[in-house]
Amino acid sequence: MKDRHLIKDIRFFRARSPISQPIADATHSISDIDFFITEIETTGGVIGQGYLLSFHYFPHAISGALQDAANFAKGFSVYETVRMAQEFAKESEYFGQNGMLKWIQSSLNVAMWDAWSKSLGQPIWKVLGSGPRAVPVYGSGGWLSYSDEELVDEVTRYQQRGLKAVKIKVGAREPGRDIDRLRKVRSAVGNGIKIMMDANQGMDVPSAIALAREAADIGITWFEEPINHTDFAGYETIRAKTGISLAMGEREFDLEPLKALIARNALDLWQPDLLRIGGVEQWRASAALAGAHHIPVLPHYYKDYDVPLLCTIPNGYGAESFDWIDGLIDNPMPIVDGMAYPREGLGWGFSFCYDKMQEFK
Repeated sequence: MKDRHLIKDIRFFRARSPISQPIADATHSISDIDFFITEIETTGGVIGQGYLLSFHYFPHAISGALQDAANFAKGFSVYETVRMAQEFAKESEYFGQNGMLKWIQSSLNVAMWDAWSKSLGQPIWKVLGSGPRAVPVYGSGGWLSYSDEELVDEVTRYQQRGLKAVKIKVGAREPGRDIDRLRKVRSAVGNGIKIMMDANQGMDVPSAIALAREAADIGITWFEEPINHTDFAGYETIRAKTGISLAMGEREFDLEPLKALIARNALDLWQPDLLRIGGVEQWRASAALAGAHHIPVLPHYYKDYDVPLLCTIPNGYGAESFDWIDGLIDNPMPIVDGMAYPREGLGWGFSFCYDKMQEFK
């Protein structure tokens, strides 16, 4: 009998967030909020989608790599996510298994899980053996490119929506600018809202230590990526000298950095990025490793995938909330009183709308 779950066709689309605008953190100036969507179709007619956040970076390289991967992926069954990842790793070894090609493999992985769960007639969290539960989300943003008025407006809007935590970018070049912005946010939201800060690797060890100490009276819940993500000794030093909780992981393509940080007792929150880490299996493997060392998981960016996955692990801490794809999809994730709930729909529970995307061949 012919396998109805074989991938027979793969299509690719680009889309731009309707709220796209130039933004900047300590290390990047971002002109556009763009996405690449991978869509697979099985021999049984089931459609699965997976997307990656691309901003304005290297669109021709991404589109070319996706199209190269299409010929590779055809013929796999959508339930063969592990075998596909193994074969893809062999194919990509010459040019590097990490980096852009890992993103491409993960995009296929996410689409395959969507199609497989739809074939089973279930949401993905049920396929992975879980029940639905509320997941805390925090409002992310606080871009360094914001004026003080824009910054305060954003955090107060998050508060009005019922979110109980906000994250602010730090690493400004102007002396005193970071602490001034953090104080303005605390004044605007009061003491009932958690505040986190994210340097996007834009600081060095002395400046990160100085800011952590200066901000101690504000009440910072965690400090994300204060320095280069490969400086494990630096993370150990910052944590030892300040006692501030450190969050890291979004830049990582495998589990080795997590192992190194655990060995140095230099990490408090693990932040895997689903598309960088390699897809669903590797995301969950990293969460299991973190859990074995009592480290909670707070994934990077992809809440529409992360919320259902967080329901399937015991050490989920929360999810990061952006609204960037909400105007492009058919079923935005519900968030009530700062809590997100996994969708009841099949697969991931949402799809990108065709009238919002441009297909490319």
